[in-house]
Amino acid sequence: MITAIASVGSWGDADGITGFIDQVKHPSWWSEDVQPPQVGDRLHTVVLDDTRDPPRLSALQSDVDIARVLRERE
Repeated sequence: MITAIASVGSWGDADGITGFIDQVKHPSWWSEDVQPPQVGDRLHTVVLDDTRDPPRLSALQSDVDIARVLRERE
């Protein structure tokens, strides 16, 4: 769920883990048909980089699809 909005992205909480979604990793950056994130929005996200503090997340379907393929290979 989106918990805060910043000028370069948004903060989200994923099952108790706080992460950051850069604006280019939100679908609204790429499509005029998608509204910018708002506090309270629920998104399906994946972790791009858990070594950063806070972890970097993505809400792009292409990143979600890649994550699924990688998980299947494990």
